Amino acid sequence: MAQHIGIVACSAEGAALCYRTICVEGTEILGRHAHPEVTMHTFPLSEYMRYIESGCWEGVARLMEASVAKVARVGADFAICPDNTIHQAFDLVIERSPIPWLHIAEEIAGEAKRRNYEYLGILGTRFLMEGPVYPTKLDAVGIEHRIPGENDRERINEIIFDELINGHFSSQARGYFTEVIVRLQNQGCDAIVLGCTEIPLLISQEDSPLPILDSTRVLARAALKKATGAVSQ
Repeated sequence: MAQHIGIVACSAEGAALCYRTICVEGTEILGRHAHPEVTMHTFPLSEYMRYIESGCWEGVARLMEASVAKVARVGADFAICPDNTIHQAFDLVIERSPIPWLHIAEEIAGEAKRRNYEYLGILGTRFLMEGPVYPTKLDAVGIEHRIPGENDRERINEIIFDELINGHFSSQARGYFTEVIVRLQNQGCDAIVLGCTEIPLLISQEDSPLPILDSTRVLARAALKKATGAVSQ
């Protein structure tokens, strides 16, 4: 039996993409119509935002802990969180979690290392781009990073919270993100991290002049690999 995956979700669009990736790509490993068992829980995004906007990461951690307790209670063997921003509370959560977790930025760092990237541009919410989630994991494997300038960070943040998390994916937003990627390319970046789990619904490899690291699908595939490892043993 494959291991049971628990998803601690935050925003709907990114969580749905992660779930869908596990189910669809699971068939490539386990056979027709098959995928690991998956349980997902999420509190309303508004509950998370009141803590994120006030910088109360302990409050974010408490919500994540409550979610992981629920998925563990129904049998999940390990957990993932398809939301980059709230990983800022990860270290608080993992200390008290009843089950192990995969870390989204750690999976991206590993993938970047495998592809021999040296200088990543990071796109995501303002909280993510300006926070420690990616710097700590990239520094650990010797990969440099850069974030967009202040005006671009503000505009990207607006697009994420006003459009992407609500399922709105416009050509104007796509064009803007592509312009930002070009600017990061001109500053020496050799790949781009789509570090908000909704961005892959807006930007595909065809839209980017640089190789992309899709945090949503990288995490989903890492969860599949972990869950199905027991099958091949």
